[in-house]
Amino acid sequence: MKKFLILGCCFASLQLTAQTKKVSFLEHPNQQKVDVLIDGKPFTSFLYPDNLEKPILYPLQTASGLTVTRGFPLDKRDHERTDHPHHVGLWFNYESVNGLDFWNNSYNIPATKKAGYGWIRNVKVTAVKDGKAKGSLNYTANWERQDKKVLLKEATTFVFSGNDDTRTIDRITTLTAQKDTVYFKDVKDGALGIRVTKELELPSDKEESYTDNKGIVTKIAPTKNGANGDYLTSEGKKGNDAWGTRGNWCVLFGVKETQPVSIAIIDHPKNPGYPTYWHARDYGLFAANPLGQAIFSNGKEHLNLTLKPGESVTFRYRIIIGSGKKQTAELLNKQALDFGKQI
Repeated sequence: MKKFLILGCCFASLQLTAQTKKVSFLEHPNQQKVDVLIDGKPFTSFLYPDNLEKPILYPLQTASGLTVTRGFPLDKRDHERTDHPHHVGLWFNYESVNGLDFWNNSYNIPATKKAGYGWIRNVKVTAVKDGKAKGSLNYTANWERQDKKVLLKEATTFVFSGNDDTRTIDRITTLTAQKDTVYFKDVKDGALGIRVTKELELPSDKEESYTDNKGIVTKIAPTKNGANGDYLTSEGKKGNDAWGTRGNWCVLFGVKETQPVSIAIIDHPKNPGYPTYWHARDYGLFAANPLGQAIFSNGKEHLNLTLKPGESVTFRYRIIIGSGKKQTAELLNKQALDFGKQI
């Protein structure tokens, strides 16, 4: 890969060394929910109810209190898309794990077809730790078939931090194969995903159709909801040109309620498939998929990650949510270098 892109800065940038804020948590075990507070203000909640097919962070808010994730299907908002009900908050899963589709599973799948879908459940919050500059939440979960046979054990740590302008999440997820060899086929839908607010969608004037690996087609109508978002990758790819390209970071930015807002995802050099491919769609799906190489390279590359029983793989990502000031390429390059030295 070529060297990180450095752009001239015509905006005030978010400061890497800005004063950090206290992180605290409110646990609601009966609701299967943990609220994350930064400087006493809501940032996000870790949700793991039994009726949700995966644990998520939802919603995600900026330091100024603006929500940058879509509400549907948990909270319907005016003029917001209601496609892809499996796109909710911030999540991590994959479309093909021993042939089971974990990514597309939702309440919308008929019972007669549910056997073809995986489920991340039996979530247990194992540790929560407040901090003056950062706080952490640990959980475990099972990647299961519908008959509850466990394919993978998951252990995830979230590290939360924030300052006057940003909110940051470091996610470290380790997956360990259990009794069977686990095969991640190279496919399109994976792995770290965020479904964003309507303002961060890219403007569009045409209808699109998307088909999942079970043949289910979803049609996306032209944008008429105030979308003004745009992508930029570390390699200089912008807009729809970001999709299916590699980069060690990608940022989605736009304006909501007259305020600049942004979401950046930073890959880690130790991740499989680094630098990741970006599954970055104009209709509001923003995802990093390092495992879909055959799809994004048109068959020139293959990964097909395989874990034998007892083997593990770890994925590390940093998510930075900005408000008020622009996340510049220069700043994100610094963040990428900093993150790459950690964990």
